[in-house]
Amino acid sequence: MKPTRLVLLLLLSLSAAAAPKIQAQEPGRSDAVTVLPVNEETVAETRRLITERPVEKRRVEYLDRGLVCAAAPDGVFCSWRLLGTEPYETKFYLYRDGVKVSEEPIAATNYLDAQGTADSEYYVEAMAPNGKTSVSKSARPLAKPYLEIKTERPADWKNDRDPKSRPMRYQLGNMSAADLDGDGAYEIVAIWESNPKDNAHDGFSAPVRLAAYKLTGERLWELDLGVNIRAGAHYNPFLVYDFDLDGKAEIMMKTAPGSKDAAGKFVSEASRDPEIRAADNNADLRNATGRVLSGPEFLTVFSGATGEALDSARYLPARGDSLKRDWGDDYGNRVDRFLAAVAVLDGERPSGVFARGYYTKTALTAYVFKDGALKVQAAFDSDDRSQPENFAYRGRGNHGLTVADVDYDGKDEIIYGASLFDDDLSGVYPHAPGYPKLFHGDAQHVGDLVPDRPGLEIFSVHESGEAAFDMRDARTGELLWFLPFQGRDVGRGASDDVDPRTPGAESWAAGRFVTAAGEERPSPRMPVNFFCYWDGDLGRELQDGISIHKYNPETNRADVIFKADGCVSYGGTKATPFLNADLFGDWREETVYALADGSGFRVYTTTVPTRYRIPTLMHNPEYRLAVAWQNVGYNQPPHLDYALGFGVEEIPRPNVFAVAPNGDRLESGDDPARPISLE
Repeated sequence: MKPTRLVLLLLLSLSAAAAPKIQAQEPGRSDAVTVLPVNEETVAETRRLITERPVEKRRVEYLDRGLVCAAAPDGVFCSWRLLGTEPYETKFYLYRDGVKVSEEPIAATNYLDAQGTADSEYYVEAMAPNGKTSVSKSARPLAKPYLEIKTERPADWKNDRDPKSRPMRYQLGNMSAADLDGDGAYEIVAIWESNPKDNAHDGFSAPVRLAAYKLTGERLWELDLGVNIRAGAHYNPFLVYDFDLDGKAEIMMKTAPGSKDAAGKFVSEASRDPEIRAADNNADLRNATGRVLSGPEFLTVFSGATGEALDSARYLPARGDSLKRDWGDDYGNRVDRFLAAVAVLDGERPSGVFARGYYTKTALTAYVFKDGALKVQAAFDSDDRSQPENFAYRGRGNHGLTVADVDYDGKDEIIYGASLFDDDLSGVYPHAPGYPKLFHGDAQHVGDLVPDRPGLEIFSVHESGEAAFDMRDARTGELLWFLPFQGRDVGRGASDDVDPRTPGAESWAAGRFVTAAGEERPSPRMPVNFFCYWDGDLGRELQDGISIHKYNPETNRADVIFKADGCVSYGGTKATPFLNADLFGDWREETVYALADGSGFRVYTTTVPTRYRIPTLMHNPEYRLAVAWQNVGYNQPPHLDYALGFGVEEIPRPNVFAVAPNGDRLESGDDPARPISLE
């Protein structure tokens, strides 16, 4: 974005006087969604950037075929991955008990085998256009459409600071997925927590534990973060990704004195910093209200394969000298609002981006993990007095963040609520003149939400400022349409293509239902928490609690099409799955819920056939990074960096490569400029 930032600021400055001002609404029109004129200069510049984008391929994970089979009402349903690293025209033979189920190759990536039984054994043979073949691992049908992973609950914990307290029972919390051992299949990393707290509330929580599980049911390891890490949705973002590019993922997260790795060693012992190694691991840094507002803070990288601590560094952004002065209160509500994400800031190597604050001060630090060591790559501080323009970024963050290459230069940007940070973590907007007063909110969605406009868009809801919710250009921050602020916090908002009658994403919040073009429709009563690709069409389904819903435009309501009986959702009223991602099978998403009895969790997969053939979503850069940040703050669903929905006739070919365990570079050989036809 650097070559165009000055141009962008100049254009925004020159157009500030002429730009429509939100506060200039006509009397009596404050309850209407307002559509703003199209900025043709922005559209033309985005189109140019897309046309001239770098041709270098983005590295993605090496993945196997991901074959999964499950009993279905009319036989056995099998599905498998089409990889972004193989030619799109690759076709498949499905074998049952060593015999082809069809004489002709299968173009789709799923098949309903009417002759299959519970005792059948399947594998897939891939046939590339150049004649190269590969054979998948074999799979037997699941009796029901889910994998059930049994877990061992950590022992109840009693707070030794309060003799009258009752033992705290652990429950499964946020989850993430990555290939921890380099075999091409995903593992699940899960938090165990008890009595988690919102930052606004006092109280003691049990020490957070982190565990890793193979999808076969084996627990790989478990570690203990100790009493100096408080449990709660805003305290424990953790990133699971292959940071050192060795083919096996690591875990990067905040730790403290007393935190131990899976081998029982203190994480401070893994540090190259003498001061960290000298930390007092017997210290109890909790105050009388259960909060940790002083003492050392670490950032630790753990091996995904073993849970061993590989390095620990000082956690940045730091608290600072005065909580009240720097953050706005002295009891920890604002200073301990943590966010994190994986971003490819240099176009090649993934970085861990850790952030602190969004109500007042906002600060971010990017780390790289290279040659076994954590190193600071870049940083931003809204209160840096040497950069007075940074002050405009105070108070504009969300309870989450998103990563995407919004300017098409091959490097990622950080969408931080109403702010955008470039690949060097310098601020892009809102410090330009004329930028609207958009402040903190709970939810945001970033993708190609308005397909007839080039580039990516952002849909956000807000607690204060000049807009209740808005759709804006992701690269420049310019508003496309908005609902003026109605005087109350808009706590929920969703945006994706759920209605086949209109192109692009529908967005709904505050009792309004708006098309991608900004046209209001009669508002349905339907979930606003999460999304899932589940059935056979290209639209997105809605998730709430343990159910998946389908919007019916004829009745203007959402109907339940799936329910995870015997399970629970996560996040209280947020009611999200514990994880949603394209973990195996074809391009539809798997959804993960904990068992209601606390004995484990289930990974559900669809058994609905589809004719659409789409490369695995995990080989789309924005989607894959979204899975990495999904557990952060208030969980939000992942989005693609291209439009996928009703009426979409073509999608871009993946411009990616992977490195196989033997070191071979895997890429499709397809021309990335030639789109994929879905018709």
